[in-house]
This record gives sequence, C-alpha cells and structure tokens, in this order.
Amino acid sequence: MPFDTIEYRVDGHTATLTLNRPDALNALSPHMITELRTAYTEAENDDRVWTLVVTGTGRAFCTGADVKAIPGDGKVINERPYLSTYEQWEAPQEGTPPFRTMTKPVLAAINGLCCGAGLDWVTTGDIVIASERAQFFDPHVSIGLVAGREMVRLARVLPRTVALRVALTGKHERMSAQRAYELGMITEIVEHDRLLERAHEIAEIVNSNAPLAVRGTRLAILKGVNVPLHEAEMLAESFRERVTRTEDALEGPRAFVEKRKPQWQCR
Repeated sequence: MPFDTIEYRVDGHTATLTLNRPDALNALSPHMITELRTAYTEAENDDRVWTLVVTGTGRAFCTGADVKAIPGDGKVINERPYLSTYEQWEAPQEGTPPFRTMTKPVLAAINGLCCGAGLDWVTTGDIVIASERAQFFDPHVSIGLVAGREMVRLARVLPRTVALRVALTGKHERMSAQRAYELGMITEIVEHDRLLERAHEIAEIVNSNAPLAVRGTRLAILKGVNVPLHEAEMLAESFRERVTRTEDALEGPRAFVEKRKPQWQCR
C-alpha cells in the first residue's frame, strides 16, 4: 500500500520498513506514527514475512517526536477522541514496534542520528546493528521535557549510571556507535554504505531457521525476562511444546538425518 512518510517493501521473507522524512531527520509526526502502525500490522499479518528490518533515510535514523507537532502544553496528540482507544491509556508508544504482541523478529539498522523516541527501536528491537556514523542521545531535558519511557527502557539495557548520564546530559553529549557496541546497546558496527546490505544478510540468516521456532524462542525470552526464573522456564517450555506439534518440527530432524537443507513451511 502507498505511504507518505515511510517506505515498505517485501523481498522474499523479509519486509523492509524505511523511515522516510529525511528533511525532518525522520522525526515522528502523528501521520508518520499512524503509517508505522499500519506497516507493523501489515508485516505481522503477512504470511510471506518472517523478519522485519527497520532503517532510515538521510543522516538520521530517527530524532524522536517532531517538535513542531508538539502543542505548547506538551500534551500528546491523538488522532482519535481523547481516551477512546486502549493505546491512549498506555504510555505513549509513538514509533515503537508492538514488541509485546508481535511474534515476528524486528532487526533495527541504525543509519545515523538516533535520539528520543528513536531509541525505542534500539531498546525493543530483537537485533540491533548500526552504521559507523550512528550517534545516540536523549534531548528531552534540554527542551524542558521529562525523559519518560525512552530512558526507563534504556535503563534496562544499559548500566543504571550510564543511562542516567544519557538522560541527564540531554542534547549536550552523544554516544558513538563504538561506545554503544562496547556497552551492548547494539550488536554490530557496519560500514555505513553496507548497513542495509548487512541487515538483510542477518535477516536471511534468521530466516534460514524454522520461522515458528524463531518466534517461539523470541516470545519465550521476551515474556520470561521479567518473571522469576522457574516461571520463565515453564513458560518457555509451553512455547516449545506448541511448536513440536507443527510440520516444521518434523521437517527439521528429518532434513538433518537426510543431510539436506530443510524446507520450512511455517506451519
């Protein structure tokens, strides 16, 4: 379907979603947020898609909410009547992938500046890689706003003191891709011109595995990370049991014994 502020395409089993407001440094406008949610739904509901890659155009990945679209009182803009939808009762998600309910893995390829709400892809993405030109920071306190969910999430990814430094220095300090890699915030630094190519290479590696097993593994980790270990183990076991009832669970061992490449059916 056509979009105004993003690009969306499917090649093989990989969907690529590109933030495409380079003149605005890919800042999130209300319209862009609506288009992102539509694209996430499209990827999740499309049986062809096994993995979603998200990147940006221009010199920024995403610089957070479009300040020009923020009212003077700082309130969140809603396209539907106030509190008429469940999402309005939640913490604002803006461009965040629906990682709590989405089954398919998201690979974020950070191509440049990444700050504010742009960090949501870093903290909720399943695999995160970055261009050597990427820089990370959070400007909220520098424009008079509290750093909300973005920094709460970052404090789950980084050591507390590092997250606090990012949050409290605001726009005045930027973290390099190298430092982000050293801290485990991203998993790989890529030569800038090869970023999307490398993202697709990793997506193909993921897609070479049994897709339902990938989804069950992802859900087991994400659903279990904030519960006691034993309960997390039992939850993971329930996902494993479900996948054993699929055709792919039979195909994997059969292909191994027959020394051939498995033919995954995603069923």
